[in-house]
Amino acid sequence: MTTAQEVRPARQAARPPAGAARRSAPRTRGTTSFGSRVAAVASAAWRPALVLLALFAVWWFVAWRELVPAYLVPAPGAVWDTMVEDWAMLAEHTWVTTMETVVGFVLAAVIGVATAVLLVYSPTAEKSLYPLILFAQVIPKIAIAPILVVWFGFGATPKIILAVLIAFFPVVVSAVAGLRSIDPELLEMSATMGASRWKTFRKIRFPGSLPQLMSGLKVAVTLAVVGAVVGEFVGADRGLGYVLLLASGNLDAPLLFADLILMSLIGVVLFLLVELLERLLIPWHASRRGNLVLASS
Repeated sequence: MTTAQEVRPARQAARPPAGAARRSAPRTRGTTSFGSRVAAVASAAWRPALVLLALFAVWWFVAWRELVPAYLVPAPGAVWDTMVEDWAMLAEHTWVTTMETVVGFVLAAVIGVATAVLLVYSPTAEKSLYPLILFAQVIPKIAIAPILVVWFGFGATPKIILAVLIAFFPVVVSAVAGLRSIDPELLEMSATMGASRWKTFRKIRFPGSLPQLMSGLKVAVTLAVVGAVVGEFVGADRGLGYVLLLASGNLDAPLLFADLILMSLIGVVLFLLVELLERLLIPWHASRRGNLVLASS
C-alpha cells in the first residue's frame, strides 16, 4: 500500500519549477509592442502626408503655370529661399510668438481648471460667474487688443493676456463637463467610506475629468497661438504677427507665406505636445486603447 508520504514527493518532483517556466517563455512582448506602435504611427501618418503632398503639388503647379500673379501666390522655391536667407530674423520672431503662446496657454489652463473647480463645487459661484464668463467670450478679442496695448504697453504682456482670454473658455467648459461627468454612485460610495472632499477630488473627480479636459486643452493651445498673433497685429515690434504686417504692407509674398508656415508649425507642435501629455496621463481611456483599431480600419 502506498502511503501519503510516498505520493507527495512524487507529485512535487513532477511539477516544474515556476521560475523555470517563466524563464523558458519567449520574451516577445516588448518587440510586439514596439512594432505595433511603429505600424500605428505609419498607418496614421501616411494619409495626412499624402494630403500635404497633394496640396504642395497644386501650389507648385499654380505657381509654375503662373495662373495667379507671383505677388499673390509665390513659388515654393521662393518661399524656401526666403526662409533660408532670413532664417535668423524669422527664428527670433518665432521664439517671441512661441513664448507668448506657451505662457498664455499655461496661465489659461491653470486659471481655467481652478475656475471650473470653483463652479462645480459652488452653486453660488456658478450662478454668479458663468454668465460673465460667457459674456466675456462672445466679445471679439480684436476689439480688446487696443485697450490692452493702452493699459500694458507694447511688450509681451498684452499678447499673453489676449492668449489667456482666448484659450480660457474651452478649458473652463471642458473641465466643468469632465468634473460633472463622474458617476454619482461612485461619489456617494466615496463619501460613505469617509473620504474627504480633497481626497475624492484627487482620486476620483480629477482623474475622471481628464479625457474631456485634455480635449479642451488641445483646442485651447491652438487658440493661444491666435491670441498671441492677434495681439501682435495691434501693437508690437516683435513676433510673427509683426512680421506678417510688414510682409503684407510691402507685398512680400514669399515672406508672408514663410511667416504663415511658421505660425502653423507652432500650433501643430504645441498640439502634438498636448497629445503626448494626454497619452501619458490617460493611457487607460478608451480613446487611447482604440487608436490601433481606428488607424487600421
